Amino acid sequence: MAAQPEVVIRNFQASDGEAFRLLNEAWIAKHFRLEEKDRQTLNDPQHYILDKGGHILVAERGCRPVGCCALLAMEDGAFEVAKMTVSENERGKGVGRQLLEQVVEFAKTRSIPRLYLETNTALPNAIRLYELVGFRHLPAERVKPSPYARANVFMEMPLR
Repeated sequence: MAAQPEVVIRNFQASDGEAFRLLNEAWIAKHFRLEEKDRQTLNDPQHYILDKGGHILVAERGCRPVGCCALLAMEDGAFEVAKMTVSENERGKGVGRQLLEQVVEFAKTRSIPRLYLETNTALPNAIRLYELVGFRHLPAERVKPSPYARANVFMEMPLR
């Protein structure tokens, strides 16, 4: 059996729009329901993420997008880690960790002070990954209302 090509993490390109949407719709629909905010962001990542100062990284194996993660600019100079997913057939191979570590490195090199994320207790593997990479749970008094009904876990990683 031939070895699989290595995973490459790269910046989002306009041609990645459909893959970004499909990868995210798959995990959201599997565990939750697609919300209006999801539809907006996934159908127009250029407007809702990139034009607002955010970034999207794409994990690619053999020229095929297999994962992605967005960084959404927040008002205080921090960035929210969002829309992070890895295709079903790539899970358990370290792609998610590689992608998340690259997101953290990306943020550090840009002097971003803090990363923030929202997730759900129905995703224990994701929560464990976030914890392993260095995210910590926010105390209830620091949690702000989320635009997502599914969000019930809130974490951050100070970078300075």
